[in-house]
Order: sequence, then C-alpha cells, then structure tokens
Amino acid sequence: MNDREKGSVVKAKAGTDMAQAQVPPTEVPPAEVPSAEVPRADAPGGPSRGRAILAGALVLVCLAVLVSLGAWQVERLQWKEGLIAKITERRDAAPVPLSAIEAAGKRGEDIEFRRVEISGTFDHAGERHFFATHQGQPGFYVYTPLTLDDGRTLFVNRGFVPYEMKEAARREQGQVAGVVSLTGYARQKLAAKPSSLVPDNDLAKNIFYWKDIAAMTASAGLDAARVLPFFVDADATTKNPGGFPVGGVTQFDLPNNHLQYALTWYGLALALLGVVAGLWLKRRRHPAASSKAIASTETTAS
Repeated sequence: MNDREKGSVVKAKAGTDMAQAQVPPTEVPPAEVPSAEVPRADAPGGPSRGRAILAGALVLVCLAVLVSLGAWQVERLQWKEGLIAKITERRDAAPVPLSAIEAAGKRGEDIEFRRVEISGTFDHAGERHFFATHQGQPGFYVYTPLTLDDGRTLFVNRGFVPYEMKEAARREQGQVAGVVSLTGYARQKLAAKPSSLVPDNDLAKNIFYWKDIAAMTASAGLDAARVLPFFVDADATTKNPGGFPVGGVTQFDLPNNHLQYALTWYGLALALLGVVAGLWLKRRRHPAASSKAIASTETTAS
C-alpha cells in the first residue's frame, strides 16, 4: 500500500470514530422485578391473626378445664358435707339390735357407723392385730372374735394397745371372760386392698395392714360360713380391766378441704381472664406499638 492509500484509510477510520462519538448511547431501563407483598401483621389473614386464633382457643380450653375442676370440687364438697352429717347423726343415735344391722346389710343398705348393741363371749385365742396409731403412738387395734348366742362369730375391734403390748400375755387383765355386753359402731368389710401402697398382711406374724375379713377368719381357724360379713368397733363406753385395749378408737373426723380446692381452681380461672383482658386492653390502646412489636418479632425470627 502506497502513502496515498494509507492516508485514505486513516481518514476513513477517523470519520467513523467521530460519527460513533456523536451518537448518544441508548439507555436501557432496568428490568422491573416483581416484589412479593408481605402481609401486614395486623392485616386480615396475616400471621398475627392465626396466632390470635390459636391463643384464643388455648385460653378457652384452659378456662374450661379450670372451671370444670372447680365444679367437680363443689360436687365433692356437697357429697362430703352430706357424709359428715350422716355420720354425726348415726354417731349420736340410740344403738339398735344386731339383727337390725344384719337385716339392713342384706337389703344392701349402708351400715357404716350405725350404732349397735351386742353380747357374747370373746374368743381371745383368735384375736387378730391390725397395725395402727393412736394419739401419735404406734401399736395395734385388737380384733377379737365374739361368739354370739346362736354360735355365730363377729369380729369386734376392742380398741388400741401399744406396740409392746401386742401379745395378750402382757395385758392379761383385759382378757375378760364370760358373757359381755357392749355398744359400738358397725363397720363394713373391705372388698379388696385399698391401695397398692398398703403392705400385704403378714399372717405369720399376725399383723394386718388392711381388714381382710377372709384372711382374718382363716388365720383364726374360724368357719367362714358362720362369721358375720362386717365388723363392730367398741365405743368409748367400753372400759376394759387394766386399761387395755383402749376402746373408742373409731375415726369420725373426715378431711373436708373441697371448698378451698374449688376456690383455688375458680381463682386461677379468674386470674387467667384478668391476664387476657389486660393484654387485650393494651393492644386496643396501643395498636401501632403492638403491630411494630409483632413485626419486629417476625423479622427477628426470619
């Protein structure tokens, strides 16, 4: 290529660069990216609404449970007061013949704590010992078979002896002979051991932890067909020679704390309502602060 041709190429290139420099660049607008709309915390169907429904349902369930427990304790209170009134009435009533107690038992009536008068002869060789405490002292209730006039047998709780006086030889004066008459309270037999926490009766040592009349009968060598199916507790009018056994050990005082329990459950229900009402009022008075707090909590969680 000669010098003239080179000059033409340089001029053509320079013209092209100048033309490109005079054309302004086309501006391309940025692509619009659709943004996901985040629902407001207080918007219908928002996250806080679901939480509010769940919290409300939980509060209703808790209230239902607390109120139900309170109502149950009120029912128990009425039952216990009726039972105490019945026991008091029977304790102060005049004693009835043993035949009346037997007849009531055969009719399926409740004979517990009914006063009764009995007579017969004690079979001290067959006494059974029931582990108990009396006025804070450990010992035993002495259940002695009483042979009735017709030859049948009735277990009588004669009263309490201290632990060291379990053996009859240590209280010979109290082993009364001949026909005796006394008054006491009819007590129903137990169908089974009252609790798994109660120890099993130790027949070998003649120590009973629950009144199993079948085991008491068998271990005493008595004819089960001729043993009455209930017990009698001798009352405090029974005075044994030498002072033992100590009669009148029947427990009449029943714990009655059901009113306190009912007030506790109802009080917890009212306290829960108070907390919920306080939170609701706070939200009503400061809705913006509540929404910000909820939004802040959601942001932190995310």
